[in-house]
Formats: sequence, structure tokens, C-alpha cells
Amino acid sequence: MSLPPIRYRIEPHRPEAHLFRVSCTVADPDPAGQVFRLPAWIPGSYMIREFARNIVSLRATDEGGAALAVDKLDKHSWRVRPPAGGGAVVVEYEVYAWDLSVRAAHLDRSHGFFNGTSVFLAAEGRRERECLVDILAPQAVAGEAWRVITALPRAEGLAGAAPVHGFGLYRAADYDALVDHPVEMGSFTLAAFEAGGVRHEIALTGRHDCDTGRLCEDLARICAWHIALFGAPAPVDYYAFLTMVVGEGYGGLEHRASTALLASRADLPWKGMEGTPERYQGFLGLCSHEYFHTWNVKRIKPAAFVPYDLAVENYTRLLWAFEGFTSYYDDLALVRSGVIGAGDYLGLLGKTVSNVLRTPGRLRQSVAESSFDAWTKFYRQDENAPNAIVSYYAKGALIALALDLQLRAGSRGEKSLDEVMRLLWQRHGLSGEGVAEDGIFAIVAEVGGPRLGRRLASWLREAVEGTEDLPLAELLARFGVDWKAEAAAKGPVIGAKLAESAGEVRLASVFDAGPAERAGLSAGDVLVAADGLRVTTIAGLEALLARRAAGTRLTLHAFRRDELIACELELAAAPAERITLSLAPRAGAGARALRRGWLGH
Repeated sequence: MSLPPIRYRIEPHRPEAHLFRVSCTVADPDPAGQVFRLPAWIPGSYMIREFARNIVSLRATDEGGAALAVDKLDKHSWRVRPPAGGGAVVVEYEVYAWDLSVRAAHLDRSHGFFNGTSVFLAAEGRRERECLVDILAPQAVAGEAWRVITALPRAEGLAGAAPVHGFGLYRAADYDALVDHPVEMGSFTLAAFEAGGVRHEIALTGRHDCDTGRLCEDLARICAWHIALFGAPAPVDYYAFLTMVVGEGYGGLEHRASTALLASRADLPWKGMEGTPERYQGFLGLCSHEYFHTWNVKRIKPAAFVPYDLAVENYTRLLWAFEGFTSYYDDLALVRSGVIGAGDYLGLLGKTVSNVLRTPGRLRQSVAESSFDAWTKFYRQDENAPNAIVSYYAKGALIALALDLQLRAGSRGEKSLDEVMRLLWQRHGLSGEGVAEDGIFAIVAEVGGPRLGRRLASWLREAVEGTEDLPLAELLARFGVDWKAEAAAKGPVIGAKLAESAGEVRLASVFDAGPAERAGLSAGDVLVAADGLRVTTIAGLEALLARRAAGTRLTLHAFRRDELIACELELAAAPAERITLSLAPRAGAGARALRRGWLGH
């Protein structure tokens, strides 16, 4: 006998007030009282976000509409007392949706977007039940008629089933599937392409002048490459890119058959655009990153995520592999698929290296520690973050690069990180078995073979648990890639990250043991003058510094809160942390062969 599904209903009730009205019906509630709980975080964004704070009202009734008592148990849980005579429980509530990000929900008269973790209460004890959700159209909105795009399957065969891109009934196998398919509704631009036998659609919400033909052409090549890397068939039969276009914005969040994206309109291609500009490369890299997650983290998961516990933090030391390796492959897919050239790729890679070298925290925190502490440090960065933490995305990508290069060089091109990813897919992605905390090391040892594999597994463990800089210049030289390190500044530096607004220059971060710190300056201080000359722009300050030499003493005046302070600091030489990578013009035949295997050119 099949168990009754959990039924949801969601309506953009008052778009002008940013309110979704949601209901959840449980046909056979727990006789001891049915507990409902909203997730505290969303997979892929490792921070407790307390989505329940956006529930502005909640009530419960029986099927006839009679009120039922509700007890709030904690910040995101409610218990509904069952009807005296038995029967279904209906919980109705309103959700405030005004978070224009990829993580939560947003609603106004122009569109609606939501992640299930922000709007759908889970019926405890019944999370494995099938879920049906009726997505309703707004009663009155300005502009064109709204449509719906989501990878959530339509409830075909049931009364009220949604038509393609329409409002109506959708279904999910269980609660975890329900909240892993974000929904976009509005009058978006829709484009489609095929890759690897899979239909892909991209929705663009917001004003734009995007050349969707060019975008689809490039994405088709990138997605086809990803599918070929892991091996057909793809784990999805449909995929959706839900893209919110804004003036300035950037972000992405992966889901099992879709991704939510936030993009600047200047990042999109336009009619007549020549080449592949840097900002467009960035958007393609973002799409590539989230698409790679279809395999790596959505299906190949740390054991700590199998299953997710969405009420509390889920700790793992492996985000350097699940986010870092993904960050390596996102841009690599662009060059291997032929969307950009080798020179463009090396430019992107050089920026990643430079960004890591500019972070003093890389010498203090390992990527394994960064992964574990993501909940409290990486996602909650403050002014001291550059001194205290390292990005498991960026340094994790460089570790992936170093591992890939060593596998290729050590095996004369016969082994690579590609094989590591494919074996992870076969062992863990297809089976659903989570990766143990030391599982990546074992896979590397197996792929590399008795001698090379054992050595590289040991190296990898030291790299992810230690804080030493990676030997990238030496490794890249074996692939015919030249490394050039130079100072990013034209003159000496004061040892601080600067921010500028409204004619003020502020110290956003003060670097550990640098001139500014030694002089007693702090993050948040607003610079007023340097050597008696007013400071109003970063460019102006840098021009002044360019006329000084390292070791020169500089008198600075600054406001800390509303108090004027004065100090002298000794300027330091700018560190050689801007890395430029280029193809070595006289690389030998062996290096060129390794490079072709790596970059695909």
C-alpha cells in the first residue's frame, strides 16, 4: 500500500510586499503531534542562514478549516497538535522573500524566485515521501504573462499537472529532491541547446542585450566536454541555468539538475561582440563551475553529506576537493572545449595564483582546516580574513593543478586527474556512497599506481594539511609554461587593502606584520592625508607612493571613528605576487606533448 504524498502549494501572494503564501498538507500526521521544520542552511553554501526568520505568520488547520494548536519548539521547528477525530493537517504560512541572491528567495512584480530550503517546511518522519507541489500564478502582475522554469519534474498524468514552462502541479521523489530544484517565474528570456543528448535551457531574468545564440553555442561546447569527461550518459535528462541579470552581481549555486546564477549584464555576450572578453570568460567559468558540480558534490559527495542534515552544520575537511577541484576544472573546461585559447586560460590561471599569493592567511591555515571551518570563517569573513584564512576554492584549485601536472608528468601523459574524477564517479557518484575523509588520497594512490600513486597520495595529504606554497613554477616549466612574478604596484606599499567611496579612502584590511600594522593603523581607519597632502582616491595615493622609495618614512593622518590620529610608517617594497603565465616559445617536444595532453591544444 503506497503512502500518501506530502502536498505543497505556493503562491506569489503579494509580490509588492515580497510575500509567498505556502501551505503543506500531511494526510496522515504523527498522532503525537506533527513536527514541521524549515532548513537552517542550503547545500552548497556552508553557513547557517536561519531561513525560518523569514516566516512572518503561520497557522494550522484540519481539512475542514478548523484551527489546530501550534507549539513552536525552537527557532525553525513547530509541532501541530492533531485533529481530535484524526485526518489531515494543513499548515499555512507566509514567507518574506527579498533576498536577491542564489541562496534564498526573491519576489516582486517583475519576477519570483525561490529555493525550496527557504519556503518548504519538512514534515518530520515523512521526508522520504513523494512530494507534490502546486505552483500558482500571481493573481495580478504588471507586464507580460509569467512563465515558470525549473528542473522539478511536472506531475504528468495527474489532474492539474503543469504544462511545459507553466504553472500547475510538479512532483519530487522526496523532500531532499523537492528542495534541490529552484524555481524561477516571470517574463524571462528563454534559450535552449543540446549537449551530450541532454536538453539544456537558460533563462535570463532582467534587462539585457544578450546574444543568446552565442551564449548557447559556447555553453553547448562546455557542457558536452563535461559530459564526455565523466562519460555518457549524463546523470540528468534535462538541465536549467536560472540566471538573474543585474547591473553588478556575481554568484552561483549548484543543484542536481540546474543552477541558480546571478550575473552582471556586462558579463553577457552581445550581438557583434568580437572574441571572448574577460568578463564573458568569467561568466562562462561560473556556468562551467556549477555544471561540473552536477557530478562533483551533487552526486560524488563527502560521507558527511550522506544524507544532509539541514538543521545543523555538516562538517567535512574535503571541500578543497569538492569546491577546489571544481574550481580547477571550471576554467580548464573552457580551453579544452575550444571556447577560449591557451593564452586566455593561462591568463585566468595566473590570476588565481596571484590571488592566493596575496593572501597571508595561506601560510596560517590549511585547506583542510579551511574546509572544516567554512561554517564560521570562510562564509563569515571580516577585516582580518586575509590574515587568517585561505580559500579552499582558490588554493584547492591550485592543488588540483599541481596534482594533475604531477600525474601527467610522472606517467608520461598516461595518467591524469581526469582518471581520478572518473574513478570517483564510478565508485561514489553512481553508487551514492559518500567519500570518506581520506578517500581522495586512496583514489589518487590507486590511479597513479604502486610507485607514482603512493608518492602523490602522500604529497597530496601534506599539501592539503599543510601551509607551504606549491611548487607551481617548477611543475609548469615541465609543460612548457613560463612563470613571471612581478610587483602589482608601481611603487612601495603601506601593507593594507584599500577601499574607496564618497571621496574617502578606507583601510579595508591591514596585513599581518606590514607597515600599516606596525604603525598602529587598523581596519576601518579613513585616510585623510599623506605627508601633508589630502587623500581622496586610491589612485591618488598610489601616485604619491610611486614617487617614494621602499624604506622611506611616510606621515599619515587618519580618522578612527571621529578621532584624528597621526602616525609614521616605513614603506615596504611591493611583493612580487602578480604572476603572469605564458606559453614558452622554445619548449621541447616532450613539454609540448605534455602540454597538448593537459590543455587539449
